[in-house]
Amino acid sequence: MPVTSVKGVERHLSYVFGRHIQSSSMMHLAGLSLTLCLALCDAAPTTTSSDDRQLAEDYLTQFYRDPVSTKSGGGRRYHGDFRKDMEVMQEFFGLEVTGKMDTNTLEVMKQPRCGVTDVARYNLYKGKPRWKKSVVTYRITDYTSQLSRSEVDATIGKAFKLYSDVIPLDFKQIYSGTADIMILFKAGYHGDFYPFDGRGQVLAHANSPGPEQGGDTHFDEDEKWTLSPQGVNLLLVAAHEFGHALGLDHSKDRSALMYPNYQYVNTNGYKLPRDDRLGVQALYGVRTSKPVPKPEPTPNPRPGFNACSRNLVFDAATKIKGELYFFKKGYYWKKGYNSGISSLRKINSLWPSIDSVDAAYEFEDKDIAYLFKGEKYWAVRGNKILPGYPKPISKLGFPSYVKEIDAAVYVASIGRTLFFVGNKYWSLNERAAHMDRGFPKSIQHNIPNIGSNVDAAFENDGYLYFSSGALQKEYDFSSKNVKRVLKHNEWLKCYPSKVKPKK
Repeated sequence: MPVTSVKGVERHLSYVFGRHIQSSSMMHLAGLSLTLCLALCDAAPTTTSSDDRQLAEDYLTQFYRDPVSTKSGGGRRYHGDFRKDMEVMQEFFGLEVTGKMDTNTLEVMKQPRCGVTDVARYNLYKGKPRWKKSVVTYRITDYTSQLSRSEVDATIGKAFKLYSDVIPLDFKQIYSGTADIMILFKAGYHGDFYPFDGRGQVLAHANSPGPEQGGDTHFDEDEKWTLSPQGVNLLLVAAHEFGHALGLDHSKDRSALMYPNYQYVNTNGYKLPRDDRLGVQALYGVRTSKPVPKPEPTPNPRPGFNACSRNLVFDAATKIKGELYFFKKGYYWKKGYNSGISSLRKINSLWPSIDSVDAAYEFEDKDIAYLFKGEKYWAVRGNKILPGYPKPISKLGFPSYVKEIDAAVYVASIGRTLFFVGNKYWSLNERAAHMDRGFPKSIQHNIPNIGSNVDAAFENDGYLYFSSGALQKEYDFSSKNVKRVLKHNEWLKCYPSKVKPKK
């Protein structure tokens, strides 16, 4: 929903959804309400209840009176022309224009809705703020747990594309630093003056274009976010909010994306409705050429190594939530239990504060994976970094001379995590949360047949896999026997290409 910079408006944005909102001249947010089915009739019964009268006055004060002209000292007292403002409100929602409190009008007033006035004459977008650049960046800092990260990325990209298809403005997702539009999913209080109110009322809010928080967009994590008609469709809500982030305010056209209330429509082949298209083109002009499509990720986006080389060496590997992750120079591959290998992706696209991984392991009992880089380590659950991280590896009991971990693997049969550094290893008792006494010990003497050092290690289907150089050994820890010797690229389904013989 739109944001305004009109001076003094912060003194009068109050009592939306029955609670007082503290406003700020730096950041004015508005929420997107639930869908509303408005019943039209020739004549609705009038009501004279004092509670209804108070509700109507509060509603008109909030949404149909000029906030600059109302004195903050008056609290919630109404100072306007009740009949005139009632007629304006009824006309906006397509109700019978009577200027009286009738049951249909009060029913509309009682419904959840956004917190911004509905009448454009109040100049919520005075000066027509817009982005004065050709490429606007955005970054998603907190994802919803109800959809996969890739689904959210794709849907947010589609929402922006609805606009870039019709105006000469392109949008680029970044994964670190401060973007023009910062996006997050959080419930309740989330760092601004407008805490979300739980499932079923305000769905999201956004700032208008500008410096600092301009364009920033927040989604209520308490809502049931979906990509379907059920729950709250993320594409439709995101596209609505990005309209505000681009400078659009609300429309009273029921078919418009910028209509104040959430309305589900079929999103297959969805295009920006005419009212919204004309509005955003009035701000930015008409795109005369097609936007440059975002390139699809490739299996090898020039990372500085050959993924299918027989000499490939993993920096680290681990299982996370049943899927294998292989790390190499700031990138990772992911292999599902019954699926193929994902394309090569940057590590910081999944965990923004981690740019590379030296070692990794999963402690499945706690559903936590640990990623190590230099003298720090992070705890992650899926694509979420847990609070309080990174921490120094000294917290685990390593002496100060240990500057990085070569490899790590949890061995369930003994309840220990083994950490490999040079030609030695340490043993961490996960249950007791302390290092075992008598360590470090020699790898070669105490874990026979795997060599004198370990570059990467992980567990899969009951076997441990120890990498040293280009070779990897499939290891039965209970019998201390090597079952197979593998090449790393075999995990990536790399096969020699067929070369035609020379004639």
